[in-house]
Amino acid sequence: MSSDPMTPPGPPVQESIQPVLAPDPTPDPVPYVRGPRRGLGFFSTVLVAGVTALVVGLVAGLSGYLIGQAVDDGTVVSETVVSAAVVPLVQSGGDTSPRSDQSIAGIVSAVLPSVVSILVEGGADSGSGSGFVIRPDGYILTNNHVVNLAGKDGKITVVLNDGTEIKGKVVGTNEAYDLAVIKVKESGLQPMTLGNSANIAVGDSAIAIGAPLGLDGTVTYGIISAVDRPVTAGTEGDVSYINAIQTDAAINPGNSGGPLLDAAGRVIGVNSAIATLISGGEGGSIGLGFAIPVNSAKRIAEEIIATGSASTPVIGVTLDLSYTDDGAKVGEINQGGPSEDAGLLKGDIIIKLGDRVINDSTELVVAIREYAPGDPVLLSFTRGGVTREVTIKLGSAEPS
Repeated sequence: MSSDPMTPPGPPVQESIQPVLAPDPTPDPVPYVRGPRRGLGFFSTVLVAGVTALVVGLVAGLSGYLIGQAVDDGTVVSETVVSAAVVPLVQSGGDTSPRSDQSIAGIVSAVLPSVVSILVEGGADSGSGSGFVIRPDGYILTNNHVVNLAGKDGKITVVLNDGTEIKGKVVGTNEAYDLAVIKVKESGLQPMTLGNSANIAVGDSAIAIGAPLGLDGTVTYGIISAVDRPVTAGTEGDVSYINAIQTDAAINPGNSGGPLLDAAGRVIGVNSAIATLISGGEGGSIGLGFAIPVNSAKRIAEEIIATGSASTPVIGVTLDLSYTDDGAKVGEINQGGPSEDAGLLKGDIIIKLGDRVINDSTELVVAIREYAPGDPVLLSFTRGGVTREVTIKLGSAEPS
């Protein structure tokens, strides 16, 4: 995956903030690689041939030397050369590594038919990413940044695990969550089982599957390194805020949109971003990958399939980005919004949302997006040094 991070994206909304990001954290589509050569190629043929010729030359030379020595000694040499007997090496006749259904190999074998590669063409540009089947009637979940290259007139091709290529169509997207649903005219597909991202813990096993650098069906394995990690990904005007699952399972350009699985083979996240040490360029995995929690992705996907778009929860404020202490400072109150109804004022410092402590503006945004519009949430804030609490009913931003 490659990467994609101070001005609010579009018109200011309740939690529109523009943090300074490490260059290119989002895994963008990458050129798709078809049918990589698995052999060693021409030079290996030359090498093997050269070694063979050398061995033959040595044997012939040694034989000539021995014959010459025998002639010099006046000894008669038989024309029959008896070669040494070939001793077979011991080899197991069975599977040396029996695999249970609960093993990594067993899990991957079961879910690979549900993982797809996505080829995107738009104008003079092209790229690729990953995705996975969420309904047997052809619905596939991926990242918004994978499909947005196609624009309105581009082409999307979905490549199934068996190599079948099918035309795909974007059903809808949500840029705020970096999610998209595409549809193929195919029935009987094998959907993946969705897990519960609220139940994962740091140290749990994690399996990432996708097509990094176009190498479809690539599997990497690691652990959950952190949860509730505030991550921003994208470019100015197209920034996504992710309450991310962090993993050390290797994620690279092209893994975008692929599934992150738990030890039972259930989807717990959608791989979306990586941290990179390369400034201004495309970097590879350094063991810091980030996935969108499946609980959020499930709601977005369901809304897109039902209506063609998905809502984004808001509290109806603009945040003061000049504030650098703990918490998120309210810059402006949106008229008629949830915060005005709840009695918040400009200058209030939001320090907690639900059970989550808010350290800065970015964390407030991603914490809000763990909920859905209409959800009631307990919000704690300080005003004049006094801590107060209100229950706020989340509003909804205009669909992108």
